[in-house]
Amino acid sequence: MSIIVGTSSWSDPGFVEHWYPKGMKANERLPFYAERFDAVEVNSTFYAIPASSTVERWDQVTPEGFRFDVKLHRLLSHHAAQLKDLPPDLRDDVETTDRGRVVLDPALTDEMVRRTAEAMKPLSDAGKLISYLLQLTPAFDPRDNSLEELLPVIEGLAPHPVAIEFRRRSWASPKRLEGVLEWLSAHDAAFVCVDTPPGDHVPIFPPIDAVTNDSLAYLRCHGRNTEGYLHGRSVAERFDYDYPKRELQEIAGRAKHLDAEAEQVHVMFNNNARDLAPKAARAMRSILGQEPGPEA
Repeated sequence: MSIIVGTSSWSDPGFVEHWYPKGMKANERLPFYAERFDAVEVNSTFYAIPASSTVERWDQVTPEGFRFDVKLHRLLSHHAAQLKDLPPDLRDDVETTDRGRVVLDPALTDEMVRRTAEAMKPLSDAGKLISYLLQLTPAFDPRDNSLEELLPVIEGLAPHPVAIEFRRRSWASPKRLEGVLEWLSAHDAAFVCVDTPPGDHVPIFPPIDAVTNDSLAYLRCHGRNTEGYLHGRSVAERFDYDYPKRELQEIAGRAKHLDAEAEQVHVMFNNNARDLAPKAARAMRSILGQEPGPEA
């Protein structure tokens, strides 16, 4: 079994307040986390490309064999981005809308991809970088967008696979899903399976399990709080959900089925309210027969 369990971030404000020991310094959090989990999803990279020196430290303070999945910048995942979200030296040469949103053109895409790969080189060289996560905005709509738009990101970050999470339900329609999975497979991209709240609302993607890259299956757990997911104003409100054991056992069953088809499965908990994500991830490790590590 090669099911790797972690959380979507190690520095979430809820973790700092409710999970890490009181008074723990910021530079002590990742080593503490890495004593309890074998992988993490880096969330800060959604907001800014880090300095290589920061990434070097991530490598230095985590043990050999620790794994990182790096969430791609919001601009690359077609979320709205302002000039302040870009590296300072790029801000003068990009186009913006009348609302101040950066226009994503091919040249900017290529440059952001290049800088991301360059920044992550310390993890890549250490063998700790497993994948990049592209969490698409719900506004990425098959009526207006094409999967081909994602190719520069996928190709620019090779050989590391890009795990693609769709947030618009229509990509999973019966007439479209098979083609989507075939396209991802043809380009060695990993389909991100999800555990989401019940409902058929546009931004709630259904719980579909598929492996489109033999090296990696990816399962993100967002909790099942429909009201919070749709209307929450903060991350904590959107993903405020305490998984009961029976639901974690259900997710473990999904992970085991994926494990039969992929070399490794990453199960990442994104129910980032208070300490609920590390709590669920530790419980999942126990369900899978893995040592959950020392208590916090």
